[in-house]
Amino acid sequence: MKAGIHPNYYQAKVVCNCGNEFVTGSTKENIRVEVCSKCHSFYTGQQKTAAARGAIEKFNRKYGINQDN
Repeated sequence: MKAGIHPNYYQAKVVCNCGNEFVTGSTKENIRVEVCSKCHSFYTGQQKTAAARGAIEKFNRKYGINQDN
C-alpha cells in the first residue's frame, strides 16, 4: 500500500436523534444520524402495521364500508 494516501480510521461514536448511541468504525470521529435501527419502522415492526392499515382501508373503500358509525 502507498503511504500517506489513506484516511485516518477511528472508532466513531454514532448518536441518533432518538438518543440511541453505538460505536462503529469510520473515517469520521463523531456521526449524528436521524434514524437508527432502534427507531426505524422496518426494524421495530411498525412497517407491518402500517401496511396492514393500508390494506384494510383499501378493502373498506372498495366495498363501501364506512368506519364512522
